[in-house]
Amino acid sequence: MDASQIDFYTRLAHGIAAQFGSNCETVVHDLETSDPARSIIAIENGHVTGRAVGDGPSHVVLEAIKAGSVHKLSDRLAYLTKTSDGRILRSTTVFIRNAEGRTTGIFGINYDITMLSAAADALSSLTGTGPGDDPTGEPEPIVRNVADLLDDLIEQSVELVGKPAALMNKDDRVRAIRYLNDTGAFLITKSGPKVCKYFGISKYTLYSYLDEAKGSGEE
Repeated sequence: MDASQIDFYTRLAHGIAAQFGSNCETVVHDLETSDPARSIIAIENGHVTGRAVGDGPSHVVLEAIKAGSVHKLSDRLAYLTKTSDGRILRSTTVFIRNAEGRTTGIFGINYDITMLSAAADALSSLTGTGPGDDPTGEPEPIVRNVADLLDDLIEQSVELVGKPAALMNKDDRVRAIRYLNDTGAFLITKSGPKVCKYFGISKYTLYSYLDEAKGSGEE
């Protein structure tokens, strides 16, 4: 991001947070930083997610970095996320682009609706006629640091396979490794050794699985 973009989105973050109060976190990620683990360059009301300048990235940031500038990513508006302590947020993610259309940053809004959700549930129990499906689906987690993010991605890969790592065969592990690669987990510094330890494989085996996962993904 260039200096004018940083200045504008920093001021925009401050203005929106001031308008909507302490439950509204606004955050600016720089996707051109040399250290993806420190993508947050501006944040207001960081207590909402427990993050500060120098923290990051989130799932959305990893996705954007992995997609690179050749893919046109779509903004995500008013979707649900959740913090590590269980609070529910209504989030919006807007991708910042330069004059050439290349994605250079992310502007995010995370509004804590935990109390509003509790009130809505109470009203629903009084006015509803019976149980129904939740159309919003499961909220996405918001993590505080890259270590937590990697742990979360590993857990998701295990859930995808449907069995603990100790019981996985080779095909299961390849499937899990493919998921981690597709979600950008290996962009995180020192992710390889942690993944190897978790799945009980060597560094050589990890590279072999990655090659196999990429090959099967292209077919």
